[in-house]
Amino acid sequence: MKKVLVLAALLASFAFGKPLVYVLATGGTIAGSAAGGATDTAYTSGAVTVDALLKAVPQINDIAVVKGEQVANIGSQAMNNEIWLKLAKRVNELLKQKDVAGIVITHGTDTMEETAYFLNLTVKSDKPVVLVGAMRSSTSMSADGPLNLYNAVNVAINKESKGKGVLVAMNEEIHAAREVQKTNTTGVATFKSPNTGKIGSVFYGNVKYYLSPVRAHTKASEFDVSKLSELPKVEVVMGYANVDRAMLDAAISSGAKGIINAGVGNGSLYPTAEEAFGKAIKNGIIVARSSRVGSGETTRGGETNDDKFGSIATDNLSPAKARVLLMLGLTKTNDKAKLQEYFYKY
Repeated sequence: MKKVLVLAALLASFAFGKPLVYVLATGGTIAGSAAGGATDTAYTSGAVTVDALLKAVPQINDIAVVKGEQVANIGSQAMNNEIWLKLAKRVNELLKQKDVAGIVITHGTDTMEETAYFLNLTVKSDKPVVLVGAMRSSTSMSADGPLNLYNAVNVAINKESKGKGVLVAMNEEIHAAREVQKTNTTGVATFKSPNTGKIGSVFYGNVKYYLSPVRAHTKASEFDVSKLSELPKVEVVMGYANVDRAMLDAAISSGAKGIINAGVGNGSLYPTAEEAFGKAIKNGIIVARSSRVGSGETTRGGETNDDKFGSIATDNLSPAKARVLLMLGLTKTNDKAKLQEYFYKY
């Protein structure tokens, strides 16, 4: 018994002074497992628990005291508003604790950028929150998850990460939540920030920053989800040549409070779609023009006269992120001028 107590004391003294980091797991490829072995491209997302993920990277224990929690265990294609709200509330709860240095969230890559941006607008702390995932499952040859996770923890404990909003650490790069996008279906270098570039790098735990996000986020954000149990319904409708208005009419009749147009070019509208969007606006639905292009600004008053038409321009946000901001904006107001202001502020 005496030896056990001595060992516990030694372990406690060894851990003393190390930063405390919570790893909140949501599933995804980083927690995926393939039945067919190391070269099997088919796998099941979220098959590995957070304890197993942390056990696979024992080097983390050299730099931080790490505690894991399983918030969800899904492929991120199944991410939903309920988990977003649960995650934001838990992150805010943990970051209120003085001993918590930062949080790492393991996440599937399909919707990682949306979750990151949602948290960027709803976390009420300047402590680091870092999302991380993998493009290869945990059982894959040359799995990228372990090093990505190690790097993410290093980003979370780095003093320069404070105040930079929610971050994504993947493939040795650090990206701001507002700017980052998945740009390749399978490549490990999939995450890029097309409009601004990465803000830093992390090479085997060595963190370097070159830029800082300038749009309002986290503590400077006015959005509060602490008392919310649901979010307003906002749909995204794709624009393309000869588009049928049927999908748009379905969105209107579904009870959507807002609709994002993932339009062609500078958020331009096909004539029949413009007619349907006009109907939506007359019915009190907020219509916001974005673009399917992948980079660049959807400008107010381009080929569409937004002032006359009654629509909102989404600046350089992707359609998916424009949906996130509009959902949160609608929890505060239905005023189009104020909602437009949000797209320039956040």
